[in-house]
Amino acid sequence: MFTGIVEDIGKILRMEHRGQGRRLTIAIPPGLTDMQLGDSINVNGACLTVVDKKVPEIQVDLSSETLERTTLSGIKQGDEVNLERAVRLSDRLGGHIVTGHIDGIGTITETRREKDFIHLRIRIPQPLTRYIVEKGSIAIDGTSLTVNQCTGDEVRITLIPYTLEKTVLMDKRVGDRVNVETDILGKYVEKLLEPGRSGGLDFEFLRKHGFIKEE
Repeated sequence: MFTGIVEDIGKILRMEHRGQGRRLTIAIPPGLTDMQLGDSINVNGACLTVVDKKVPEIQVDLSSETLERTTLSGIKQGDEVNLERAVRLSDRLGGHIVTGHIDGIGTITETRREKDFIHLRIRIPQPLTRYIVEKGSIAIDGTSLTVNQCTGDEVRITLIPYTLEKTVLMDKRVGDRVNVETDILGKYVEKLLEPGRSGGLDFEFLRKHGFIKEE
């Protein structure tokens, strides 16, 4: 589990093909060298496992599923990536609940600079738009951001100077693809409200438990 508050930026040193998957070697900054084998790490939004460590490098494996569903399939040597270690239960939840399970791939359709800020417009896969609300949270390449506006299948977000400094989003251009994870709370609500679901939330449940009063 993560918060979407990117801790630092790593660099891809090597990429090896392993059957249907790949192994990435990532150079990590000094502040993240306490990671251990088996730890989870969020790499551009995808939750991966540290399978080898030789400071200042770690290695992670990409399964065929990860390659199919994320932009990591197009990663190459020299690319920089957002990094976040798994959150501790004692940590502050500065962003929002991020699982590291990518829902889909978005495409940047507009970038606009306004003084020290950058506004991005991103086209989101249509099936995901029902989980996105104005002023709600969304994770883009593992970065927790606020949705400023929803228009059709596009969202507009603003990158503040701190985010630009601490993440790889500053280098994004029109046409670039990004990993998208929507707010998991919306998915659970949808499941609970699913028509015909036994034990789900409906008017009968709300009436039975006193949330709705009979006239």
